[in-house]
Amino acid sequence: MIPIRDDNPQVATPIATYTLIGLNVLAWVLLQGFGNESALNASVCNYGLIPGDLFSDGNGQRVCRASGEWSGLVSSMFMHGSWMHIIGNMWFLWVFGDNIEDSMGTARFFIFYILSGLAAAAAQILSDPSSMIPMVGASGAIGGVMGAYIILYPKVKVHMLIFIMIVRIPAIAMLGYWVGVQVLGGISSIGATGGGTAFWAHVGGFAAGALLVLIFKDEEMLVNHPYYGWNQKADPLDIWQDPKNRQ
Repeated sequence: MIPIRDDNPQVATPIATYTLIGLNVLAWVLLQGFGNESALNASVCNYGLIPGDLFSDGNGQRVCRASGEWSGLVSSMFMHGSWMHIIGNMWFLWVFGDNIEDSMGTARFFIFYILSGLAAAAAQILSDPSSMIPMVGASGAIGGVMGAYIILYPKVKVHMLIFIMIVRIPAIAMLGYWVGVQVLGGISSIGATGGGTAFWAHVGGFAAGALLVLIFKDEEMLVNHPYYGWNQKADPLDIWQDPKNRQ
């Protein structure tokens, strides 16, 4: 299932969302060489998160760096492993990020995003602290965005491409299915030694976002939003488009 768009109106220009997408693209171009093999491998080693490196005492063999660097907790959020990886992540951020930014403002959203990414990294580390597999990607932080979305806008219709059809389903169904797949993937990955999807990072980011949004949301920014919460107003789009109902 691929989300095409949602029926959630955008209030303000999502500056933080655009900035985060821009930073990810710049990292892909300048640090990862558009996915060029040598640049990609170097960037994953130098800027990815490697739990085994991070907690090494300096005497053991490290995969990439002379020493573990805590900066990888943040830099790994802006690295990707392939064209499909970055395109997929940025598309999800484009679809869902603006409405979460609308709920808390630009500065708070940027902090929320980074904290969600850190929580995602922590979850992946806890799943295997000795792993020497580099972790890269924005999907943990974006999982936080999706966790916030399911709390704030559970009934919003999301247009999904399923095979050759486009269907509209409630956000709670689409995002609930997504996180369920991540949990099952995480369980099936226990004990795996090869690389793959960082399922527990997705789950950790999603859970963190669902909790953090309760702190970061601004009720004054949401009070007139027709899609906020479970008790939607009748004909929400008509109400939203009426200037008298916009403050």
